[in-house]
Amino acid sequence: MKILLLKDVYKLGRAGDVKKVANGYGRNYLLPQGLAVLATPGALKSAELIRTEANQRRTALNAELGGLAGQLAGQVFTFPVRASETGKLYGSVTTRAITAAIKEKIGADVSHRQVDTQPLRTLGEYVMPIRLTIDLAPEITVIVYREGEGLDSAYDFEEEGDEVEEGIEEASEMHDEDQPDEAPDMEPKASVMDEPAMMEDETEDEPEDTEEEPAAE
Repeated sequence: MKILLLKDVYKLGRAGDVKKVANGYGRNYLLPQGLAVLATPGALKSAELIRTEANQRRTALNAELGGLAGQLAGQVFTFPVRASETGKLYGSVTTRAITAAIKEKIGADVSHRQVDTQPLRTLGEYVMPIRLTIDLAPEITVIVYREGEGLDSAYDFEEEGDEVEEGIEEASEMHDEDQPDEAPDMEPKASVMDEPAMMEDETEDEPEDTEEEPAAE
């Protein structure tokens, strides 16, 4: 189905763009959330106005959150955890735990929905973006290591076999296919790409109308 974006949507496009998406993704998420409408001839007439107003909001939000992006970029957060001999955690490091660590370290309020990662379930080092706006996604590093053994234990287990390595890859994948669960925060402070950026996205040249089909959940 073809839709007209009313708001910026992470990894999909900017307000005013026309996109082709999977029917389920459109009907079950984009349309109900008010992020898009069907690309009817009538709706397309307002595309330019939507694009202009979104550009103005996006510029203001980028200016507001630029300082926070600078604070977050390059930050390293460590988590001592209990884990098995193969490096699998007895539990997981969640996005809420990561935002709590951000709050404690730099005093910034970031929504857990803006942390672009799945829960971490194995020891290791992970680099992940924090989606402030469609134009601002500073990357932080999270190191998950075995409690009582120091940071080196985050890497030692990798020598124990392919099974562990596959676990790391799975845990470090972005939640592309889980977009609907990571719905955007519409509040300016922790905006994710909605009003300028749905809770997920970043300033680059206005994307062309590409035929992308994000996976529907």
